[in-house]
Amino acid sequence: MLKIGEISRLSQTPVSTLRYYDEIGLLKPVEVDDFTGYRYYAAEQLPRLNRITALKDLGLALAEIVQLALDGTSGQDLRVVLERKKEQSLKAMQAEAGRVKRIESWLESLAEGTTMEQYEVTIKKVEPMQAACLRRVMPSYYSEGALWEEMCRHLGTLKDVVYAGPAMTIFHDGEYRERDVDMELAVPVAAPIPGSGDIAMQTLPRYQQMASILHQGPFDSIHHAYQFMLGWIEKNRYRMAGPDRVLYLNNPEEVAPDELLQELQLPIEKA
Repeated sequence: MLKIGEISRLSQTPVSTLRYYDEIGLLKPVEVDDFTGYRYYAAEQLPRLNRITALKDLGLALAEIVQLALDGTSGQDLRVVLERKKEQSLKAMQAEAGRVKRIESWLESLAEGTTMEQYEVTIKKVEPMQAACLRRVMPSYYSEGALWEEMCRHLGTLKDVVYAGPAMTIFHDGEYRERDVDMELAVPVAAPIPGSGDIAMQTLPRYQQMASILHQGPFDSIHHAYQFMLGWIEKNRYRMAGPDRVLYLNNPEEVAPDELLQELQLPIEKA
């Protein structure tokens, strides 16, 4: 079973939201410790949580989601609801364009009868590496770009920098957070470089077992890889043993969003 913080971290659902779902009966834990009050969840609950999260992201209120009777709603019933929401979104402000695209993607997945990509998890050993790092608590995950701008400005002032691997972002929070996200950029280099401000050289630790998944697609779609990893970890009786990291294997300025290639890495150990 998974602790509430673990399912929060890998499903990218805040702990406070999971507790609220429990209170209203939308998603109840499989077990609550009588002594500590800790909530425990099973990987089998992930499809239901995924659907709640996806429908909520499409703009449906929780009351509407409850009325849909998630476990028994037919694809056609859901299609009617989503088509109506699509028409409402198309009449909204320009800022709603992103939401319309997600609705269309969801409708396509319903037509194909699938809602999650398939991945292959590999386990590798990761050696220590020296990297130029920039760690800061940011307002949200979408603030990561501002950190990369700061890092790139500094690297652009240096000469003869020899890079030693893909750049990455390390997420130090033990759960998904809607604000105040503790993130660290790391750019592996062959030799130490001068720092600037919060940018400094660090040695990234060795991991004997690092679970790895390759994901292709826009930045905001990597949650599919996190969700797949959650089920794999429990099925194979592992547990998380360190902060997760995302490696960027190609340049987002040189490829289309659908061609972005990212590697999700998560330190693991046997449960």
